[in-house]
Amino acid sequence: ADTYMELNLKIPILFFDIESTGLNVATDRIVEICAVKIHPNGDQEIKTRRINPTIPISPEAQAVHGISDEDVKDCPTFKQIAKSLAQWMSGCDIAGYNSTKFDIPLLAEEFLRADVQDFDFRKRKLVDVQTIFHKMEQRTLSAAYKFYCGKELDNAHSAEADTLATYEVLEAQIAHYGDIGETVDELSAYSTH
Repeated sequence: ADTYMELNLKIPILFFDIESTGLNVATDRIVEICAVKIHPNGDQEIKTRRINPTIPISPEAQAVHGISDEDVKDCPTFKQIAKSLAQWMSGCDIAGYNSTKFDIPLLAEEFLRADVQDFDFRKRKLVDVQTIFHKMEQRTLSAAYKFYCGKELDNAHSAEADTLATYEVLEAQIAHYGDIGETVDELSAYSTH
């Protein structure tokens, strides 16, 4: 039987997530940050802060997180909370979902703009849960064939086997997900948006 393993901590780890004005880590700003600090003894501290980004929230971003310019106009700016946040985060390792590509670079930029020099992400260990997901759950055709069709793909990378398997996977996806459609118009719209 599998022995149950759980997160084994020597120092606190901070899980965090950012909502922002948009997706450009160089020019966009934080509108909300939530951080959960997990201590080695299992204790948790949660901080969630809304932030006035001082620039408009893009309509695309607002559609995702539902936070409007109006909602944050009276909130502190990042500069106002930066030093206390950096202090609270210091001595912690850091985890998130897609955090190495998005949340951490954006937070690093915000710290730079706020003139917080003593927070160095390179000194922290970083865990990206999305990267683990993508490495463990392979996104290859063979993996899709096994997941959707319950079969091993023999002769993977022979063009004929791959082509027939792709057709079978699509048929299985239509059956598996009721809402992706079954016409080429619907499937095309879903797979290219």
